[in-house]
Amino acid sequence: MKKIFSFLLPFMAFSLGACTSNIQHEETSSPLTEIETNEEATNETEDTQEMEVIQENNVRQISVQFGDHVIIYELNESLAADSLYEQLPLTVESEDFSTNEKIFYPLQELNTDEAILAEGGSGVLAYYAPWRDVVMFYGDFNTNSSLYELGHIVSGEELIQEISGTITINAVE
Repeated sequence: MKKIFSFLLPFMAFSLGACTSNIQHEETSSPLTEIETNEEATNETEDTQEMEVIQENNVRQISVQFGDHVIIYELNESLAADSLYEQLPLTVESEDFSTNEKIFYPLQELNTDEAILAEGGSGVLAYYAPWRDVVMFYGDFNTNSSLYELGHIVSGEELIQEISGTITINAVE
């Protein structure tokens, strides 16, 4: 038995070494694996660059829906606009006010820190801080030290004066 074992021992050692060699060979990367890895890295870089462009062009739009009509506004980058956007979706009652605006009340007060004053006329979306209402202008208005711009109309300006009753405000995806 010792003779057989001593005779088989070198073969077993050789076979075991060959298995180890194969295992080590499998762990090293092949040119194909390196190409695949480079392609994955390139795709990740392109995805990251694409996300950076999207973040730079962080355009936020909201829709105001009433009946079958939809009005689209583009929000600015103010904290007040952020405050409104974070409350969406909203379903609230709209009201007529004066001869140039429709208003609604968001659920929470908007943050007007560093907000810019609203100027212009028709198509401006604004926040009147003393009354805590959001204003959708469809005519000219005077500037006011408590009236802050949230954004401007993108489409549906001619529909603003028709708003009545319950409206639904959503983020446009």
